[in-house]
Amino acid sequence: MLRHRLITVLTFNDGTLFRTKLFQPDYRYTHNFVDSWLVDEIVMLDVTRNGGDNRAFLDVVTKFAGECFVPLVVGGGIRTLGDVKRFMAVGGDKVVVNSGAVERPALITEIAEAYGSQCVVLSIDARKKPDGGYEVFAGCGAKATGLDPAEWARRGEDLGAGEILITSVERDGSLQGYDLELCKRVSDAVNVPVLVLGGAGSWKHFVEAIDKAGASAVCTQNIYHFTESSIVSAKKYLADRGVAVRM
Repeated sequence: MLRHRLITVLTFNDGTLFRTKLFQPDYRYTHNFVDSWLVDEIVMLDVTRNGGDNRAFLDVVTKFAGECFVPLVVGGGIRTLGDVKRFMAVGGDKVVVNSGAVERPALITEIAEAYGSQCVVLSIDARKKPDGGYEVFAGCGAKATGLDPAEWARRGEDLGAGEILITSVERDGSLQGYDLELCKRVSDAVNVPVLVLGGAGSWKHFVEAIDKAGASAVCTQNIYHFTESSIVSAKKYLADRGVAVRM
């Protein structure tokens, strides 16, 4: 039976853990919190926007990887195979590509050929358009691309991406639930696993994303910082409602 994953996403600005809202750093944490024993996977993203080097982030990943007991996915500013090699060398199991893939789609194929499709997660940030459609945004959700998320996800799969991470820019930090329509459009368009991020505020939102929108994994960034809830209680909630998870 296919088991659905619970994934924690950690965003770092200049090497410091922040929660985000509408893709802007919203609150700085004085420690890095994550239960790396119980969550199924961890995504670490560098969202630094000053254009500097990423040594601070690489240092954080290196230290974190030494204490991590689940698959670690790392991304932020990947433009070349050299960038991928640096992340893999410090402990990454997979990499996330976003703007770099929009700028040069062949990057997806290059990574897949070098490390395998299972190593490539294509991250897609999308905003809803006035006409009800969606558009992919690059550059930390700031740059319109003219791409349709479902079509870009399908192309990414064809190029070698092993998973798709779809995020609603407007839902980021809202705790009001995932954009189920956006997730379903993408999950219907591809055959690879779809990870959904942006808006989770309760365990009910996890069930909705899986049952109604076809998500293979539900990602959270802020919810554990705002509540005393644990990953154990989240998994129990899902299991009690018939969702297969790793307990």
